[in-house]
Amino acid sequence: MRFQVPQFIEVEDKIFGSLTFKQFIYVAGGMGVSVVLFIFLPKFLAILIALPILAFAGALAFYKINSKPFINVVEAFVKYTLTSKLYLWKREERKPVVGQKEGRPLEQVYVPKLSESKLRDLTWSLDIKENLNPTTEDTDSRPTTDNRPPTT
Repeated sequence: MRFQVPQFIEVEDKIFGSLTFKQFIYVAGGMGVSVVLFIFLPKFLAILIALPILAFAGALAFYKINSKPFINVVEAFVKYTLTSKLYLWKREERKPVVGQKEGRPLEQVYVPKLSESKLRDLTWSLDIKENLNPTTEDTDSRPTTDNRPPTT
């Protein structure tokens, strides 16, 4: 049995003449608000207020930015305006101070020097720890290069 797969699902159906349902609601809402303004306000004031409302309703119904409806732009504007903003990084111009190289302060770091005997003790302790915790290799079969006694 064959089923029909719907095609052109991105295109809205024209319900009211050449207008889709959303377009009709936007235009009817703008017209309704402007009629209410003309009833309750003087004509001059009603015209001043109704013109931007009608332009906004027309933009919502017909204007597209980057092939997306204008309502998406309005939604993004409202979200951006009402939500809190997080600034992660703000670059500051710093003037170099005398005694600095390439914007980094000069620091004196104490590096301890190991004598030969301390270095030998350190390697000895590392070798012992390695022999106590052998890896997957067999530690007894490795040849030793020094004269230390083998560990058990």
